[in-house]
Amino acid sequence: MDLALKINSELSSKNITYELILVNDNSIDESWDKILEIMKLFPDKITGIDLSQNCGQHNAIICGFHYCKYDVIITMDDDLQHPPEEIDKLLNEYMSNGADVVYGIPIVKQQTKTKMFASFLTKLIEKRKIHNSYSSFRLIKKPIVTALINHPYHFNSLFIDVVIGWHTNFIKFVPVNHHKREKGISNYSVFKLIKLYLDLLINYSAFPLKLITYSGILISIITFLIGIKFVYKKLSSNVPLGYTSIIVSILFGTSIILLCLGIIGQYIYRMYHFQHNKPTYSIRKIIR
Repeated sequence: MDLALKINSELSSKNITYELILVNDNSIDESWDKILEIMKLFPDKITGIDLSQNCGQHNAIICGFHYCKYDVIITMDDDLQHPPEEIDKLLNEYMSNGADVVYGIPIVKQQTKTKMFASFLTKLIEKRKIHNSYSSFRLIKKPIVTALINHPYHFNSLFIDVVIGWHTNFIKFVPVNHHKREKGISNYSVFKLIKLYLDLLINYSAFPLKLITYSGILISIITFLIGIKFVYKKLSSNVPLGYTSIIVSILFGTSIILLCLGIIGQYIYRMYHFQHNKPTYSIRKIIR
């Protein structure tokens, strides 16, 4: 409710024509009821979408993109950590250079240490795909949104910012204020953050497979050298190899094999899901 009121106040004061698309990602609280209340206040400016199951933040945003009708789209969370007053900074940056995407990057990020660490890990993976950083507070031109909509998503857990990097390099960044969360708690638990990181690591990166390859080469070289050492000792001093050293070698080698099989299995698991073409979101109700 507060977000809608502040957005309306901010944009109406500047005579900016807008529509507000609110997506309820099957929340267990009273979010949909709040959306219905907001629609009574601004019936000509609000589109409410109620998803029939929890699909994740990025999937919900893609759903909202399908109903955007204007040339410039801004995405933001409803927790007011990115204040609507900062929308003006994104618009000014876009109008000054016509960038395809403008990210609002917090001057000082007000997040828990867990989320900050998760963001750090994510940036390690995506440093080649996103110029500097990313944020859920972003301005996107309609052609890029259209490209995002038409992109063939094969992952149930998609990551919009990676796909944006596939479609354009004309990306700008502006510093914005970032407030502490005043109400509620984040839906990103430690478990969900770990899952998001693993999905991102496997779905959008070949790093695990490269790690297997390089680790296999390194371990092969090390074990080959150790083997030569034992053979040399056996031939020169007739030293017994020893039961312990053999067992340790077998267990170590087996653990590496199981780890590699587990990583390969994750890729096969995702290929299995690709064949089913599972939808990225499912809508229960739309009110416009």
